[in-house]
Amino acid sequence: MDSFSTVIRTASHQQHVEAETSTFMSDLLGGRLGVDAYARYTEQLWFVYEALEAGAGRLAADPVAGPFIQPELFRLPALERDLSHLRGPGWRVGLSALPATRAYAERVRECAERWPAGYIAHHYTRYLGDLSGGQIIRDKAERTWGFEKKGDGVRFYVFEGIGNPAAFKRGYRELLDAVRADDLEKQRIVAECKRAFALNTAVFRALGEEFPLSA
Repeated sequence: MDSFSTVIRTASHQQHVEAETSTFMSDLLGGRLGVDAYARYTEQLWFVYEALEAGAGRLAADPVAGPFIQPELFRLPALERDLSHLRGPGWRVGLSALPATRAYAERVRECAERWPAGYIAHHYTRYLGDLSGGQIIRDKAERTWGFEKKGDGVRFYVFEGIGNPAAFKRGYRELLDAVRADDLEKQRIVAECKRAFALNTAVFRALGEEFPLSA
């Protein structure tokens, strides 16, 4: 019988691929979009992580979600530093969420407040993705727009508190395998994981509409 971390990864594989291969992401990573599109994407991330991390303190004592609350993962301070670099010190003034981003952030907040096991699904799709595929984005961004290596503009992708990402991911998967949930609840977590990827893909779609490549 497969471990829960394997189940969750396999079950959401299709959605994961769809998110990664969205037109917007392909254009962004292909260097076909300007730094403004990258900055706009970074702004959308701020809303999602604000929702993820605003309730983290309260969830730290939760028997189900608590083990996942690890401060070395927190991205909000790094995101804010990146936005200050990308948009200037007054970045908060022009900050706006796309409707798709608002829907995503609201769902994350809802899980954080009412369903800790569902929160884990969002936690997993975001942070494990940042530790993995996020590194490809950082590398591309540094080369495409000339950001300093692991410096302002790409700090979101730099986990200074995690010395060995591979070992950290292993430990994270062990937490998933040990999650305090019965089989039915695990199925619900998997479904929420798929939903998280779908919400993320919707944000990419909306960004793609905002930054269409001229034919």
